[in-house]
Amino acid sequence: MDVTTLLGTSAAVITTAGYVPQAYQTIRTRSTASLSLSAYLLLTAGTALWTTYGIVAGNWPIIVSNGITAALAAIILVLKLTAKPSEEPVADGGHPTK
Repeated sequence: MDVTTLLGTSAAVITTAGYVPQAYQTIRTRSTASLSLSAYLLLTAGTALWTTYGIVAGNWPIIVSNGITAALAAIILVLKLTAKPSEEPVADGGHPTK
């Protein structure tokens, strides 16, 4: 493996791993109140496009890393879109009053 491939693969692994804690926390708690809908719309679309680019270019580090990140972002996005506002905690950590 040459240095360029090693750098690209390392960056892909580290960047993808960076999304795992957020996905785990969101799936575990089902809380999406503090997450930006627009950020996850853009992240999901962007990583889906990078995955498509990787497929066209035949670049496995791009395919795998962005495919995994797109899947994690899509899960969070679905949870954000389907969250019930009354179940979301408020900013101070409490629950909204009814």
